Formats: sequence, structure tokens, C-alpha cells
Amino acid sequence: MTSPALSQTAALGGVRVLDLTSVVFGPYASQILADYGADVIKVEAPAGDSTRHTGPSQEPGLAAIFLGLNRNKRSVVLDLKQAAARQALLALVDGADVLMHSMRPAKMAALGLDAATLCARNPRLVYAGLYGFGAGGAYDGRPAYDDIIQGLSGFADLTDRQTGAPRYLPTVAADKTCGLIAAHAILAALFQRERSGRGQALEVPMFESMASYVLVEHYYGRHLADTPGEAGYPRVLTPWRKPCRTADGHVCLMPYTDAHWRNLFLAIDRPDLSADPRYADIAARTRHIETLYELLADIVASRDSAYWLELCERLEIPAAPINRLQDLETDPHLRSVDFFQPLQSAAGSQYRFPRNPVRMQRSQVPAAMPPRLGEHTRDVLLQAGLDTAAVDALLQSGAARQADDAPPPAPKEPA
Repeated sequence: MTSPALSQTAALGGVRVLDLTSVVFGPYASQILADYGADVIKVEAPAGDSTRHTGPSQEPGLAAIFLGLNRNKRSVVLDLKQAAARQALLALVDGADVLMHSMRPAKMAALGLDAATLCARNPRLVYAGLYGFGAGGAYDGRPAYDDIIQGLSGFADLTDRQTGAPRYLPTVAADKTCGLIAAHAILAALFQRERSGRGQALEVPMFESMASYVLVEHYYGRHLADTPGEAGYPRVLTPWRKPCRTADGHVCLMPYTDAHWRNLFLAIDRPDLSADPRYADIAARTRHIETLYELLADIVASRDSAYWLELCERLEIPAAPINRLQDLETDPHLRSVDFFQPLQSAAGSQYRFPRNPVRMQRSQVPAAMPPRLGEHTRDVLLQAGLDTAAVDALLQSGAARQADDAPPPAPKEPA
């Protein structure tokens, strides 16, 4: 249960979230809510979230991917195939502010956990369905993972246009972006509930979310319905939009405004480029962006990285070196803002976590370890109003599981 002190000092203190999701999309959204102080109860099947076994680990069930998505949460294990477990979940729903899940609506209805049923039971409930595709659409009910959504929503086409080969981004961009969208949709619904007194059902579909995300800049000429042009924003699609090779490495340069380009051309003694009408303003540069970026690459290759970083700092042109993944922990800025924080588990193992990037003046939420599978089952069920005998019966029957019980074997990856 969220402590009284935390309820008073956290932005979402006192808000209880039942999170029935797994893998990345939903858990990333609920971790954001937990970082703001919500009491997130992660409801897991007896085998647990599959990410508990994805990547290296120091303790069973606390593998790397799970660690990155589940801090500041409590874990309850309920086998929702059993009626007793479903009844226990309904007791949790009665005291919840949010329920989020990623199961097909028909499956939730078969379990008696559909939006209409739960919102009638608890009219203040925000019921969030996190799906691959929106209800009623041509793809409704299809399975969806990050790779599928990246392909459908245009990411693979973007890499094809830029590199000549369709590829997925080397990050789970769809899952994480949709997690951000889910978190802000839930917050908006909670805000409306504070005004109206009533909760509501909402859906966050991955495909529609990522199509919207991609098309912010790439709908481009298609916005002009009377005189439609091409889709795709040229500046970010050119193959020359990449870190510039220098005489001894690479730098990231981003001259963007008229003043940036003019001052850069004059500083390198190229007044002819400053006077070139192709590069005079943003409209002209956009039309000739590939030529301009290729030219910039040739220019930058003539000097070392330190020269360009010093020049750009002097001219107030955005520039930076490339950080390798392993460099982030020693980046001087991230170190100076205490971005990486140490935690110790109950078993004494040492861990390190990136903190919530947002800092709020009047909301302080200390980071807590991701939970062991079923670590809080007994406590949460008792707090929901079940008596000790009822909780013992659930645990003895296998409808619920406490962390002290023998854990099930790790699920095997499909062949």
C-alpha cells in the first residue's frame, strides 16, 4: 500500500493502478505512473511476465529487461483461469483507480472483466485497453508486436528510403512510444474524472498510435488536399542525415537556422556558400537538403572532431560527440544530474537504474526495486478486504501465489 507520507508528497500518491499487462508496452506505461507515485499492482499469471527471464540476471525472475520496466511496483500472482482468482481481482477492482490490460476484449469479456462490467461495478474506474489495433477495424484482434507495428506504420519504409534496405529501428520504438501515449491517456482520464467524478474506458491501439507518430512530419505534402504532394520529409530522409565523419572520428552537427548556416559558411571562409540562393533560407535548403548535407560532410571530414566541437560552441550551433551505449554511464551531464541510481535488493544484490527523467518541484518518489514474482500477493489481498482464511485458501488452491512459494520453472522460448 502506498504510505501516507508518499501519498502526500507524490504527484500520483493515493492512485491505485491494477496492471494486467506484460512484456514492454503496458509495463512501460505503468512504470511511468509508478515513478509519479501511483501504487501500481502488477497482476501476473503463475508463470510471471516473460521478461522476468529475458536477459542476464543476478536473481531468479529479475532479468535485465524486467528490471528496466517494473521498478516501484508490487507483484500479485493470480491465476485468472480460476473463478476464485477472478473474485479476488474484483475485490481489487473495487478499490482501484485504474485497470490496464492488453488482452483481446473478447477474452476479457469471457473472464467477466470487460469494460462495461468493471466500470458498472466501479464507476470511478479508468479502464485502459492496450491493443495492437483499434476495436472495430479491419485488423481488430490480430496479434501485434513491436516489429509488426514498425513495419505497418512506416518505419521500415523510412529506413528503406534512407538506406536502400527496409529495417526495424534497433530499439523497441513502437512499444515504448505507445507506452508513453498510454500513460498520458490514463492521466488525462484521471484528470477528467477529478472534474466529473466518473471514470471511463479508453483504448490505446499501437498501429494508430505509431501511424500518427510517424506522420507528424512525414505526412508532409499529403496535408494539402487540394494540391496533394509526396509523403516524406526530405531533411530526415536523405542518406546524408547522419553523424559527420571527421579527420579522427565523428561528430553530430545540426546547423538549422539561417544564422547557423551563414555563420558556419563564413567561419570556414566559404562566403560563396553563404551567398548561394540554394541555401539562403529554410525553404530553399529543404529543396536542396541532400546536396547541402553531402557538402557539409565533405567539409567536416577535413578537420578533427575537437575543431568542429569548439567552432560550433563558439558559433552557438548545436553539436555533440557520439555517445556509445557504454559511454552513457560516464557522460558528464548524466553524472551531474544523478541519472543512474544504485539500489540493493532484499537479497543483498546490487543494481543500477536510470531514474525517471522528469523532476518535479513538489513530487518526490524514491526508486524501489522491481518486485519478485508474487512478492506482495498476501499483503495486497488482505488490504483489499479479504480475510486471512480466504487468502490462505487462494494460496493453497493455486489460484494465487506468494513469493515464498516455490516458483514455477522459467517458460521456454518457442523453437
